[in-house]
Amino acid sequence: MDEQDDLEFETEDVEAEDKTENKLVKMRDALNICRKEKQEYMSGWQRAKADYVNALKRFEEEAKTSETRGLVKAVSTLLPAFDALERSKEHGEIPEGFLAIARQLENAFAILGLTALGVVGEHFNPALHDALGQDVINSSQMDDTVTVVLEKGWRIGDSVIRPAKVRVGHFASEKQEA
Repeated sequence: MDEQDDLEFETEDVEAEDKTENKLVKMRDALNICRKEKQEYMSGWQRAKADYVNALKRFEEEAKTSETRGLVKAVSTLLPAFDALERSKEHGEIPEGFLAIARQLENAFAILGLTALGVVGEHFNPALHDALGQDVINSSQMDDTVTVVLEKGWRIGDSVIRPAKVRVGHFASEKQEA
């Protein structure tokens, strides 16, 4: 009987090892499935987070663009009145009360970030200036420079609201005339 007990014991060990091995294989398979699902969820979460960040950036850019567009529209509406005040100032026909209004408009434009374009003596730039005529000058160094500002131009940052209307100096040497 001792041999039979040993055989039964060995048979039970083999069966127990098979069951343990099967459980181990099943657990490894389940673990691999969990790892794959975890990676899919992580990838999905990372894509969603990137989409969210990109959407925030896009919304901020659109808000800035809308703000600038509204500012340009408002300033474009006020510019004709400001130009009329400026022309009146140049001719000395403006009452003191209107001078105060002109100063307030200038201050408001500065606060909004507007900068004037068109200064006599600066180099002509077709992106910033609208040439309405030429003046003959005697110096080659003054060639292609602004000689007269007919109407100020304005810009906000890099956006030109209105180019300056100017006259441009043109050097005419005696050799060119011959």
